[in-house]
Amino acid sequence: MSKTDTTDTTDPADAHRAAGGDEAAADASRAAGGDEAAGAALSTAPQEETGTETIGGPTLGIVGWIRWFWRQLTSMRVALILLFLLSVGAVPGSLIPQSGVDDMKVADFKAAHETLTPVYEKLQLFDVYGSVWFSAIYILLFVSLIGCIVPRTWQFVGQLRGLPPAAPKRLTRLPAYTTWRTDAGPEEVHEAALAVLKGRRFRARATDGAVAAEKGYLREAGNLVFHIALIVMLVAFAWGQLFKSEGGKLIVEGDGFSNTLTQYDDFRAGSQFGIDELEPFNFSLDSFTGTYETSGPQLGTPRTFEAAVTYTRDDGTGRKAVIKVNEPLKIGDSKIYLIAHGYAPVVTVKDGTGKVVFKGAVPLLPIDNNITSTGAIKVMDGYRDKNGDKKQLGFKAFFVPTFAGDGKGTMFSQFPALADPRMALTAYHGSLGVDSGLPQNVYQLDTTKMEQFEVEGGTGVAQRLAPGQTMTLPDGAGSITFEKDIKEWASFQVSQQPGNGLALTGALAAIAGLIGSLFIQRRRVWVRAVRGEDGVTVVEMAGLGRSESAKLPEELADLAVALTATAPPAPEPAEAEASEGAEK
Repeated sequence: MSKTDTTDTTDPADAHRAAGGDEAAADASRAAGGDEAAGAALSTAPQEETGTETIGGPTLGIVGWIRWFWRQLTSMRVALILLFLLSVGAVPGSLIPQSGVDDMKVADFKAAHETLTPVYEKLQLFDVYGSVWFSAIYILLFVSLIGCIVPRTWQFVGQLRGLPPAAPKRLTRLPAYTTWRTDAGPEEVHEAALAVLKGRRFRARATDGAVAAEKGYLREAGNLVFHIALIVMLVAFAWGQLFKSEGGKLIVEGDGFSNTLTQYDDFRAGSQFGIDELEPFNFSLDSFTGTYETSGPQLGTPRTFEAAVTYTRDDGTGRKAVIKVNEPLKIGDSKIYLIAHGYAPVVTVKDGTGKVVFKGAVPLLPIDNNITSTGAIKVMDGYRDKNGDKKQLGFKAFFVPTFAGDGKGTMFSQFPALADPRMALTAYHGSLGVDSGLPQNVYQLDTTKMEQFEVEGGTGVAQRLAPGQTMTLPDGAGSITFEKDIKEWASFQVSQQPGNGLALTGALAAIAGLIGSLFIQRRRVWVRAVRGEDGVTVVEMAGLGRSESAKLPEELADLAVALTATAPPAPEPAEAEASEGAEK
C-alpha cells in the first residue's frame, strides 16, 4: 500500500511497451557495467582515485604489521629456526678462542692469522656469547617461546575444564568400531560403561543417550613442560653467564691458596659478578697421588689421580679433604675441581761466589700423556760480569720423569711416573725483560734481550742433568743444581656457577616433557546403547585418536571385553530362530 493514491491513465499497451524498453535499456546498462568491471579486474594498470575513495586492496597499517610480525615470531616454525640459528651460532664459540675464556690463545690466534683477525673482530667472533647478533637470536628465541606457550597454556586450561564431546551420529565412520547385541537395558549398559571408563582413568560423562570419554590430556601437558623447560634453560644460561666466576690456580705441594682475586693465575667473571661475592676460604695442597697402569695396551693410563688438601673457612677450622677428577670439593657456593697435574723439579742457582741466588720448585708444563714437560727458570738476581754489570739468568728446561736411556736418541718420557727423571737445561744471560711493564708467560723464556752462554769453540751451554747433578756456567757466572727433591703440582679450577642447578632441572623437565609428548596418545571413546524393535539392546563402541596409533583398536577391544561382563552378547536373530527350531 502506497502513501499517496494516484490514478493511472496510461494505455496498457503503451505501458507494456515502455516497460519492455526500460528493461532492455537496463539490461544493456548492466551488461556494459559488467564488462567494465571485468576489464578493471583483469587490468594491471594502477587504480584511479574517485573522490576521496581509493580503489584497491586494503593496507595493513602499523598495527596490522605489528600483529603480523608477532604471529610470525610466535609460530612454531620460527621458534625452530631460531633454535637452529642459536646452535649454529654457538659453533664459532667452540672453534675460535674466546676473549673471556683464554686471552692468551686469542692473542696467539691473532698473531698467527693477521688476515682473518679484522674479519673476526667485526663479526665479534672472539666474543660470540656476548656479541650483538648472538644476543639478538637469544632474546628473539626467548620471546618466541613465551609467545607460543602463553596461548597454548590457556587453551590447555580450557580443555581441562571442558567436558568430552558428545557422540557423533554415525559411530561406524570412526577408525575403531565394534558392536554387539545384549539383553541388558540401555541404562544398565551406560552405567557399566561409565564405571569401566572411569576405572581406566578416562574422563567420562553420559550425554544424549551415550557415554563420551576422553584420555591423554598429559600429552599436551608434556608439550608445555618441554617448552617451559627450554625457557628455564635459557634463563639458567643467561643467569650463569651474568653471575658466574671462574679462576685457575697452579699449586705446588706444600703451597697454599686464598680465594682472593690477586691469588688467581687467571680469573673470569660475568658482567654482574661482584668481587665481594667470592667465597671466603683458603686451602693448601698437602700431597698429590698419581698411579698409572704398568703393563698391557693401557700402559701409562692413570688409575689414581687425587689431591689431598687442607682447607679453612671463615671459622678458622682446618678440614681435610681429597679432590678427585669429577669429584670436586664444594665450599659454600664454590666448587674446586682438579683439572691438571705435573712436576716441579727443585733447583738451586748460585752465583760465582757460591751465594744462593735462587732455590725453589719450578713448575713445568706437560706436552704429552707421559708428562714430558717444558718450562723456564728465571733468576732475577743473577751475577755480575767482568765489567761489573748486573746480568739476569734464564734457563730453558726440558724435563722427563722416565728417561729412555743414554744412546736411545730421544728425550721424551717413556712413562708418566718418576722412574728415571732427567732435565735438560739451556743457559742464557742478559735481561729477562720483566721491567718493560708488559705481561710475560712464566713458562716461556723471552730471549730477545738475552744471549746463550758459550764455551770455547762457540758451543752453547746445554746439559742433561740427573737428580743431584750440577751444571757450571762459564765466566764465573755460577752454577745450577738439579736437586733430588722433585715435587708435584696440581692445577685447580675454582668456579661459582649459580645457574647450574636450574639448568639441570630444566634439562630433566625437558626430557620428561618430550617423553610425555611422544608416548602419550590422546584418544576419545564413545559408547551408545539403543533398544531395538525386538527388545534387544544394540551396543556400539567407537574410538578416535588425535594422532594415529595402532594401540587404539587394542584398547577399544579391551574396553569392550570389560563391558561384556555386565552386558554379555545376546545371540543374533537367525541363531535364536535356529535354536528354537532345534528345541521343537
